[in-house]
Amino acid sequence: MSAERCVLLLRAVNVGGNNRVPMAELRTALTGREGFGEVSTYIASGNVICDAPADPKVACAQVRALIHDTFGVDTPVILRTHADLARALADNPFPDAAQEKMLHAMFLEGEPLPTAIEALTPRLQPEERIALRGVDLWIDYGAGGVQSTKLTRPVLDRALGVAGTARNLLTVRKLADLTAG
Repeated sequence: MSAERCVLLLRAVNVGGNNRVPMAELRTALTGREGFGEVSTYIASGNVICDAPADPKVACAQVRALIHDTFGVDTPVILRTHADLARALADNPFPDAAQEKMLHAMFLEGEPLPTAIEALTPRLQPEERIALRGVDLWIDYGAGGVQSTKLTRPVLDRALGVAGTARNLLTVRKLADLTAG
């Protein structure tokens, strides 16, 4: 039986020339390292598909250190197994979202503060909706899209109390497919 597959989600890499982490070079750096198995990447925005490690926290810390030492970028690394992604998709609180590319799942490093939703709600723009499902925050940006939101990274980090990285629904589905058996 093959190992469970997972995705390592990097936050805010290769965005506008900042925090540059070439995926091909990262893939090469991870290939052959114990516990990662066959390594692949999906698009340039920081999605590394590999075997699920025995200790996810240690693996995330190792990859974060590798990225820092190799590329000079300090970025959170958040792991989700195929089962986690499938559960997130099943728990999607907004299946009626008007545009799938405007619906994002923000995968968090850990448990958010209990006051997160209360703190974020006043910042919502018309048509925006949020819902917390365990360690995933779903954001439906509505017709205004990401460019008009007041849910900026500093606002989200402060309210949630943990780092996270978001992927739109189309990407989440693709990552679930790529991590399947």
